Amino acid sequence: MLRVVSLTLVILVFGAAIAAAEPQASDDLATCRDRQAETQARTQACENLLNADRVTGKDKATALGVHGNALINKRDYDKAIEALSSAIDLDPENVGIVNLRGIAYERKGKDDLAMADYNLAIQKRPTFGAPYNNRGTVHLRHGALQSALDDFNLSIKYAPKFLLGYTNRARVRTFNKDYNGALADFAEAEKIDPNATQIAGNRCITYGMMGRFDEAFADCNNMIQKQPKNQFYIINRGDVYLMKGDLDAALKDYNSVLEAYPNSVRAHSGRGQVFERRHDLAQARADYRSAAYALAPFDELEVARARTTAQARLAALTPQEPAAPNARRVALVIGNGAYKNVHALTNPPRDSKLIAGALRDVGFQTVMVANDLTRDKFFETLRAFAAEAEKADWAVVYYAGHGFEIGGVNYLVPVDTRLAADKDAETEAVALEQVIAAVGGARKLRLVILDACRDNPFAPTMKRTLSLKLVDKGFSNIEPGAGFMVVYAAKHGETAMDGDGTPDSPFATALARDLREPRVEIRKLFDIVRDDVWTATKHLQQPFTYGSPPGREDFYFVAGK
Repeated sequence: MLRVVSLTLVILVFGAAIAAAEPQASDDLATCRDRQAETQARTQACENLLNADRVTGKDKATALGVHGNALINKRDYDKAIEALSSAIDLDPENVGIVNLRGIAYERKGKDDLAMADYNLAIQKRPTFGAPYNNRGTVHLRHGALQSALDDFNLSIKYAPKFLLGYTNRARVRTFNKDYNGALADFAEAEKIDPNATQIAGNRCITYGMMGRFDEAFADCNNMIQKQPKNQFYIINRGDVYLMKGDLDAALKDYNSVLEAYPNSVRAHSGRGQVFERRHDLAQARADYRSAAYALAPFDELEVARARTTAQARLAALTPQEPAAPNARRVALVIGNGAYKNVHALTNPPRDSKLIAGALRDVGFQTVMVANDLTRDKFFETLRAFAAEAEKADWAVVYYAGHGFEIGGVNYLVPVDTRLAADKDAETEAVALEQVIAAVGGARKLRLVILDACRDNPFAPTMKRTLSLKLVDKGFSNIEPGAGFMVVYAAKHGETAMDGDGTPDSPFATALARDLREPRVEIRKLFDIVRDDVWTATKHLQQPFTYGSPPGREDFYFVAGK
């Protein structure tokens, strides 16, 4: 995703806290120590030293710190934390590394551990400006505006040339409606770096909230002219149009983002507000639902605010209808096999036919079958099913095809997907959250079944810039919200088998058979499916269930007598 510089600072903050050392004969050591060196060159030099085991003590801590920073930028937070913890053991007084580990914890969604590191860095060096800024970002994401303002004030006090301190304080002041103070902070930021993208990009919103729309559009348009595909600026302009009441122009901006970035939380949330103002409440709910559900533990500030808005509006617009006397059950069954740019899969269309037949046999009133979906057709199909799910007590999605995790996000893969680089998944594939959203309107049971944990066929050729620890091995672990149940055909980080020449996959075979058994409660049912697949694959594949349906009711595919 193209976006402005994050609220937190990584490489610069870290580099500022590493004490200079005497140059050594080794070019790698000199470059690794040099905080003014070009980032990629410094990272490579430090990696060389670590791989050759040629550094000890504080030099090794420095190398591990640079390595940890690179891992953060790849979104590999677990390995980053491991490397940075080792660095802290070697050099406990290096507050830059302590602060950097806080950033890794924050990105992992562990705000309590992040705050502990930021506080430790401040305790060790009370005049170190960076951890005040980073602590402020945590407060800001949690809506603690005064605490955030206090921390940004201290960040600026101790690091008066630190641009992010000013732009972050400007954002807090904007939220507090201290618009003149915000504009003064943007002006100070311009003195440090007049070309910094986060100045005009954020000032656009400040001017919009002030009702100074000409200046707001000048800032937004200036950034869009420089980066015409950057969704951050286009959505900001859409938000300003929304403030002005120009719903047509706002809708045009949100639609243009969703055309390129169909998983965008901010664009869905904004478009939901447009439709709500137009009293098209069904479409508003659909967009809010697409923005409301989070499987990743961390959201950037703007995404977090958009998601919170979507969640609140969805709750307000969702009618509290009683369940029908005879539960209405609907399902969407997808089998993607005819891939155009990687090897095709023969089993998914057969698996979808098998599962669809089983669901019809046990009394599902509606079973939508859609095979070999392109990207646009995939999203269109999910929207159509979401409308059915709103009228149902049970909503079930079964998907067979390619699927994988990239950079902490789980994706299902349309048949026309091209992945020249791993980051292309954001625009080319379907985030699992969008499938969760499609079942979200059901009154009782919301179930997603993914027979999609196959090897990533794009991995050998695509450019790699993000964490790929699981990209070749299925999906990553998730924590769906209350009332949702997600079943993987193979445990996170593992792959599912296509059947070794058999007509259907082991998972589909077991599921289609077992769900027909009467009086087997759904939680128990998937335990049985797991055991049957484990046995059929000779302990090579183990399905796994995440989340659970509502706890005060039992759910049966076949109730029996």
